[in-house]
Amino acid sequence: MFNKGLIKAMKIILALTVVVVAANFLIADFSNDDIKAVNKSDTLKILEPKNHYKIENQLITTILSRYHYKKVSIDDSLSTLLFEKYLQALDFSRLYFLKSDIVEFEKYRNTLDDHLLDGDIEPFYEIFNLYAVRMDERLIYLDTMLAREFDYTTVDSVKLSRENAVWAEDNFQMNELWRKRLKSDALNLKLNGKDWDEIVTNLSNRYDNYKRLLDQYNSEDVFQLAMNSYASCLDPHTNYLSPITSENFQIDMSLSLEGIGARLMYDDGYTKVVEIIPGGPAFKSKKLQVDDRIVAVAQDEDGEFVDVVGWRITDVVQLIRGPKETLVRLQILPADASLSSTPIEIKLIRDKVKLEDQAAKSDIIEVENDGIPYRIGVITIPKFYTDLQGFSSGDKESKSTVTDVSRIVEELKNENVDGIVIDLRNNGGGSLIEAIDVTGLFIERGPVVQVKDSFDNIEVNNDPDPEIIYSGPLAVLINRFSASASEIFSAAIQDYERGIVLGEQSYGKGTVQNLVDLNRLASRNANKFGQIKVTIAKYYRITGGSTQNLGVIPDIEFPSYVDANNFGESSEPTALKWDQIKSTEFEKFEELSRVLPELTESSKLRQKNNPDFEYLMYEIEEYKLQQEKQFVSLNENLRLKEKEIEEEREFQRENIRRKKKGLKLLDKDEVPSEEEVDEDDPFLKESALIVTDLIYLNKGLTQIR
Repeated sequence: MFNKGLIKAMKIILALTVVVVAANFLIADFSNDDIKAVNKSDTLKILEPKNHYKIENQLITTILSRYHYKKVSIDDSLSTLLFEKYLQALDFSRLYFLKSDIVEFEKYRNTLDDHLLDGDIEPFYEIFNLYAVRMDERLIYLDTMLAREFDYTTVDSVKLSRENAVWAEDNFQMNELWRKRLKSDALNLKLNGKDWDEIVTNLSNRYDNYKRLLDQYNSEDVFQLAMNSYASCLDPHTNYLSPITSENFQIDMSLSLEGIGARLMYDDGYTKVVEIIPGGPAFKSKKLQVDDRIVAVAQDEDGEFVDVVGWRITDVVQLIRGPKETLVRLQILPADASLSSTPIEIKLIRDKVKLEDQAAKSDIIEVENDGIPYRIGVITIPKFYTDLQGFSSGDKESKSTVTDVSRIVEELKNENVDGIVIDLRNNGGGSLIEAIDVTGLFIERGPVVQVKDSFDNIEVNNDPDPEIIYSGPLAVLINRFSASASEIFSAAIQDYERGIVLGEQSYGKGTVQNLVDLNRLASRNANKFGQIKVTIAKYYRITGGSTQNLGVIPDIEFPSYVDANNFGESSEPTALKWDQIKSTEFEKFEELSRVLPELTESSKLRQKNNPDFEYLMYEIEEYKLQQEKQFVSLNENLRLKEKEIEEEREFQRENIRRKKKGLKLLDKDEVPSEEEVDEDDPFLKESALIVTDLIYLNKGLTQIR
């Protein structure tokens, strides 16, 4: 759903008259003696660009330079950024290219912009082909390193992150880096109970997968990699999708909803979770989170784990997917764990995600504050959804967020709740129209969000309905995974001072994208081109501030594992910046800011005396210490000792928490039952208690009607 200005902008794009360049595109001449000299593999192929990529590249350049919101110039500055991004996309951990390779590539640092404007993508293929050679060399070297077991008694360590490390000077340095990498992988497996034969088999299979992945790369893959590096220089949400990627996205990824309900991507050798689908098995279990890495997959209760590090994402999806109501077991490295951590096993029952599973739901929790009992309604909105097909066909039973939330509010009022909490945690967005309409349920007629397009046209989106279905005490609970449409709703509630916003700073995605089919812009070569998703607009609050990059800052913040520098829009180097436009005219619902200091002080005091929050703060501190570690020991005894100390400390802290809560203490190696884990939601309970504080402080000023 876009406003008229955005629709007009896209009509201009689709009306472009493209002058098709003559098809005399020169195929890259890969007679480089250095590449051929080091190409020791009989199966390693040299990839070349296809003829039509010149036209496609120029189409992409035209769209990005003219219609991207950022109005970026294709110049030396962009060339430098693209140069770095492309090298990072290929060799993120700097474990393949040598320093001499980078020196050779420096000739492209300030010239890639000129190559792009000419439709010349040969440099990307030259860089990739040498990367393939270097990777092949490393994989051949593995056999030598795994010929005998490592010595785990030496004082040795490996650097955890090599994102900003220096490039290896020569093969001697590169061999040493890989010796440590393999030793670390082997030690992790040994600490998980594997013997040397099993370790060799596991690692050999793992790196065979890397080789298989390398062998499967084709010309289209390299073009997509280059164009995505190019697009991401403008902002993180501008992407290029090759024809096969577009097709696979529609087929493989949608079918994955019949598995565990998670969208996955390949990231530096690992399968990473990028989205948890509301209503799916992963969402319901609360065991899998965004940014978790899946390292192994097993079927049923007794199936063997298959190591999937280095696998293509489509192959991992095939392994995870399966018949409904069957069990799949995953070994994961949680988002907050280092690569040296012991993987955690989780079990999920496959199912198909249905629209009704993603719908808004309600609950009532009972809390006591200062001896007075309260009933607080909770409305959980996993995403802002609408049944477009049902709506267009006139189906009165078609589902939408606003109709479901309206019904739920009426039900809660009939249950005589004292206040309401809207839970938007992990709500990644959805329909802008639904976010506006749901906001309208809690405010009178007025503006909800402003949208500025790439032509600087500003449109104010209003709630046209003066009716308020609920005017009682209200809180909105968000976290770092609340994004886009959920940020628009939260910001409006906060700006109107209609309710208190609680939790963590939200994600900060305040941009609008549109998908352009490049085939529609070409006069020939139809169906050969891919699609470009381009950022064309930006969201602004009714006060004028953007939700982009900054997100929504809660009125009362809760403790958080998530560091804004590591996750969220502000962690993306090319994210569009926060800025401000004129405020709209609106009338605040009431002056909640006058009671915020008392609400905050009361909440902080409760958190300080709450065993769950105390334990949470302990875990956050432990996590921060782990994140600060730059090296991990490769000495087995030292690692075992560290592991034992960590497990003992975790065991003692958990029992201290349980004792304070009056729960049964755990024995050694005993884990809490799933029922106990599910019941513990200190954030939701504290949110309900803050609503009761609001009721007390605002007594007589707001009433449920």
